[in-house]
Amino acid sequence: MKIPKVIVTYCPRCKTHTEHSVTIYKHGKRRTLAQGQRRYLRKQQGYGSKRKPEQKRFAKVTKKVVLKLKCTKCGYIQHRKGIRLKRAELVEK
Repeated sequence: MKIPKVIVTYCPRCKTHTEHSVTIYKHGKRRTLAQGQRRYLRKQQGYGSKRKPEQKRFAKVTKKVVLKLKCTKCGYIQHRKGIRLKRAELVEK
């Protein structure tokens, strides 16, 4: 799907509709010292089975793509809820 690089949408900080630059959100690196990650690694190690059952086949074909919108006036960043796409492509309008 082709997504425009600039869209006009509501900015909660400006309290008006402004232009927003659009990028595709990429998650950061997992923090190994975070409590949930430590708990996960602790449960994974040692003898015995895996913590969660391994999937025999994929349930979903696509991943959800989250859009990151940045206001060009104030710089406020908001995320737009993900939609399932095979391929997301940012294009100039």
